[in-house]
Amino acid sequence: MRVLRGRAATIETDREVSRRLLSTAADGEPAVRVWAPHRQVAFGRRDRRLEGYDRARERASDRGFPPVERDVGGRAVAYDGETALAFARAEPVADFRRGTDDRYERATAAIEDALRSLEGSLDPVRGEPDDSFCPGTHSLSLPGANDEPRKVVGIAQRVRQDAAVVAGIVLVANRDRLAAVLESVYGALEVPFDPDTVGTVASAGGPSDPAVVRAALEDALISDAATVAIESVAASE
Repeated sequence: MRVLRGRAATIETDREVSRRLLSTAADGEPAVRVWAPHRQVAFGRRDRRLEGYDRARERASDRGFPPVERDVGGRAVAYDGETALAFARAEPVADFRRGTDDRYERATAAIEDALRSLEGSLDPVRGEPDDSFCPGTHSLSLPGANDEPRKVVGIAQRVRQDAAVVAGIVLVANRDRLAAVLESVYGALEVPFDPDTVGTVASAGGPSDPAVVRAALEDALISDAATVAIESVAASE
């Protein structure tokens, strides 16, 4: 398995690194990447069809979050450049019509294991509160205020004929800032969103250091690999 570490110099060059994961997998070698993307709001394909899309992009820019469009996932997600982590695991597929549920299950279980391994006795639950960011059927939540669940992890999948990638986001800290930019963006899109549903590892009692969480996620995602080859990505500016 190939493991990519680090972040490229710009948003676009960094996205190219992630796209290489599918090519690597299509050539027969699974690949994993866990990293902190540049600050941005990454919009999904569904967002582009809404009348408020241009206004939402402007609001993201006004808050210092460059807007981009991503290939995987549904609605908008926000990265602060530091504590919001992305993860991706790509693998070759023999039949693109099969294996989707199994890939989701393996990735979800790995992220659960990673969160449970952290200090703080975290106990993730599957699912998400109503009106969460990037709503979907593959999410993990952690307790927040009054033990109400808050979404911390969102997971999506992209499948080609020769390879598939399961990817997602894990929010580690900076809950208030991320919730604020998402509230502004979702308001422009006129998509239901409750900022109180945004959670982080830190607000649930876990570590606030993204490096600690990143290492746990990577270990869990590569735990079944017989051999691992590390590839460093060029450092950011």
